[in-house]
Amino acid sequence: MAKTSPLMTIMIRAAEKAARSLVRDFGEVEQLQVSKKGPGDFVSAADRRAEESIFEEIKKAYPDHSFLMEESGSVPGKDTDHIWIVDPLDGTTNFLHGIPHWAISIALQAKGQIVAGLVYDPVKDEMFSAERNQGAFMRRKRLRVSGRDDLMIATIATGAPRRSEAKRELFFKEYKAVQALSPGLRRFGAAALDLAYVAAGRYEGFWERDLKSWDVAAGALIVKEAGGFICDIDNDKNDPVQTGNVLAANQGLFAPLKKVLNSV
Repeated sequence: MAKTSPLMTIMIRAAEKAARSLVRDFGEVEQLQVSKKGPGDFVSAADRRAEESIFEEIKKAYPDHSFLMEESGSVPGKDTDHIWIVDPLDGTTNFLHGIPHWAISIALQAKGQIVAGLVYDPVKDEMFSAERNQGAFMRRKRLRVSGRDDLMIATIATGAPRRSEAKRELFFKEYKAVQALSPGLRRFGAAALDLAYVAAGRYEGFWERDLKSWDVAAGALIVKEAGGFICDIDNDKNDPVQTGNVLAANQGLFAPLKKVLNSV
């Protein structure tokens, strides 16, 4: 990326502004761990403040655009063709427990297509971004998915559903099937970062069910622009950003992983 586009400049500015308050709040959370009650209310407030900050920054540049945000839900604007999809704090449980693995995720959808995405890890100061047909980057470094095509030496990330016993049972079956072929499984608890790590070649693949669009939208584009593949686990015709059932992987392991998951 020789030059940062005006659109990405706005996204970076919004993410970095929200990150400053989140990093301060994260420092406070680490001090609250000794409390029996825990810092839950404090983190909820931090989440909302970050979302408001992102909303205000983007709204200044694009006052007519619409928004879909984790905390506030759908906020329609005059322009319903352009929708900003925002997760101000992906990895909330990590944040809540003082674990330094969480991120801000911002994506822009234009007429049904994700055209720009950003995932920012403020603790490590790693900014993953992509614009449609322009490639994926970490800051100004070009990102490419890994070239490993052997599941036995691959690192595969996943996430466990919480909402129902049936979904947990399916997850354990999928986990067991993948682990039989790939012992390097990881579960870090921040889907947006998991997708960014696939794009950066740190993981060879990632799968998770029951995600929300704000968990997936930015990371999905970053994976695609880094040369990876992403789909709905069950049906290639479905959009994983909408269904939340996501499989992402490099070229060599996408088909084998999909075959394993579908066999379950």
